[in-house]
Amino acid sequence: MDDDFQHILENGISFGRGGERVDPNAGKVKTKAKKKQYITGAHGSGSARQKAKYREQRANRKHK
Repeated sequence: MDDDFQHILENGISFGRGGERVDPNAGKVKTKAKKKQYITGAHGSGSARQKAKYREQRANRKHK
């Protein structure tokens, strides 16, 4: 009984679930690459417009 009391004094009492909370987005990479403005090249970057042009050409290859 003395050991339990000493343990509570040192560590405190925890109610509810134990363990650490895990972030569901911890392993994901944040990117803007799939957003519509970047795909269409509408956000003002010249390289994005060029990439959008190439994407459009690649998409239209199948529709000859």
